[in-house]
Amino acid sequence: MKVLVADPLAEEGVEVLKRQAEVDVKLKLKPEELKSIIGDYDALIVRSETKATADIIEAGKKLQVIARAGVGLDNIDVEAATRKGIVVVNAPTGNTIAAAEHAIALMMALARHVPQANARLKSGVWQRSEYMGTELRGKTLGMVGLGNVGSAVARRAQAFEMRLIGYDPFVSSEYARNLGVELVPMDKLIKESDFITLHLPLTSETKDIIGAKELSKMKPTVRIVNCARGGLVDEEALYKAVETGKIAGAAVDVFATEPVTDSVLFKCDRIIVTPHLGASTAEAQTSVALEVVEQVLAVLKGQPARYAVNAPQIPAELLAVLAPFMQVASTLGSLARQLMEGQIKSIQIEYSGEIANYDTSAVKASVIGGLLEGISEERINVVNAAVIANRRGIKIAEKKEAVCENYASLITLKVTTDVASLVVAGTVLRGETHIVRVNNFWPDIIPTGGYFLFCDHRDRPGLIGAVGNITGKADINISSMQLARLQPRGPALMILALDEALPEAQLQETLALQDVHTAKLVKL
Repeated sequence: MKVLVADPLAEEGVEVLKRQAEVDVKLKLKPEELKSIIGDYDALIVRSETKATADIIEAGKKLQVIARAGVGLDNIDVEAATRKGIVVVNAPTGNTIAAAEHAIALMMALARHVPQANARLKSGVWQRSEYMGTELRGKTLGMVGLGNVGSAVARRAQAFEMRLIGYDPFVSSEYARNLGVELVPMDKLIKESDFITLHLPLTSETKDIIGAKELSKMKPTVRIVNCARGGLVDEEALYKAVETGKIAGAAVDVFATEPVTDSVLFKCDRIIVTPHLGASTAEAQTSVALEVVEQVLAVLKGQPARYAVNAPQIPAELLAVLAPFMQVASTLGSLARQLMEGQIKSIQIEYSGEIANYDTSAVKASVIGGLLEGISEERINVVNAAVIANRRGIKIAEKKEAVCENYASLITLKVTTDVASLVVAGTVLRGETHIVRVNNFWPDIIPTGGYFLFCDHRDRPGLIGAVGNITGKADINISSMQLARLQPRGPALMILALDEALPEAQLQETLALQDVHTAKLVKL
């Protein structure tokens, strides 16, 4: 077995590899150099510098596994690897403790003005009164995201006798309770926290999750710590909030653009900055190295990898049947994520009709992937879907019915939260995904990759026109409309397909209309 290590890897990991494989460590290879030699290797290990592109993967005639010594997969073409039957693995837990400890370190440095006092004293000024700090004991720590790192921060913050609150709709109440965390809505977390730490991946949904609007609602004594991803916090808005005294301070380890040596955040003395040091400990690098090496050796021996991020190959004849329903399942998960309210408690997936006759593991994985898209940094697939759901305390039940009244096959997803239950269902018609049920209503929606406005309301004359007037004044075109109702002037669901996203102000205007109960913008 031949393994190519193309980026720096902790020596402990390299030594383990060398005991069972022939290992070449070749760093800073140019793409053409890597492409010319990759055909000789059974495994490739990279970090963030080397790019495993589609043409390099194509040249890897013997490749069985590509390993990323870290979490992110931006530098690996996972789809190309999957098409070639190459397993891709990463190390999602190896740097968890390092990242959590760095968040705690920055929180303490913020509380006691450590960097500022250090710089002032080294400049020759002894000045104590300017650096009056605050204790962590008794303060409220708000954690946005309770994945691996967020959970590790919670466990450590307990030692400081802090009150812990968290926002993460995709962990169970039992899981949070075991961490000593009270789950709260995002708005409550923003208003009540003395310290806020972020532990989320960067997606279109989480970008600028802390912006000017959120900062304006915070206590003037709040301090924000971001060791997760640049872009979660609006840097310009954060600078203005700290500089003008709207909030007390911030500590930032990650930036919208990296590497960076000139940022607006550098201009404020009450903002502590570090150059993406979250995973920079000797122990984390060793842990990450050993985590990926263990998996590389497992794959080369024909064994399953613990953190495989792409699904094993599905036979072509089975894939032809399942692939359309995997798309339906992913869409249902995404729709449920955007429509649900409250804290998730359980999931039930029901397969009716012909689809019930097949192994639906990949379909189940697609449901979970759609539901947790943008919430979990780990790519969710048939290999790890159940593991990730279990890790978050989410209970999943499956049911199969050979008979389906209205369709050849139907997938129904029921998500139960602490607020309500949401039911959505979909099928495949003429090769396309169709959403055919939302709670008690039976519309027929074809996802287009665009925006849909879902309005739950009481049916009455003039309401459709009122909503259309709002979108018209916003210069947003309605491409199609559906109305599903249980009875005239009774409960109804209006679904508008929009050419553009409806701004928040118009969404609130719609919600304020008489007899409109909910108004939610969904991207499908």
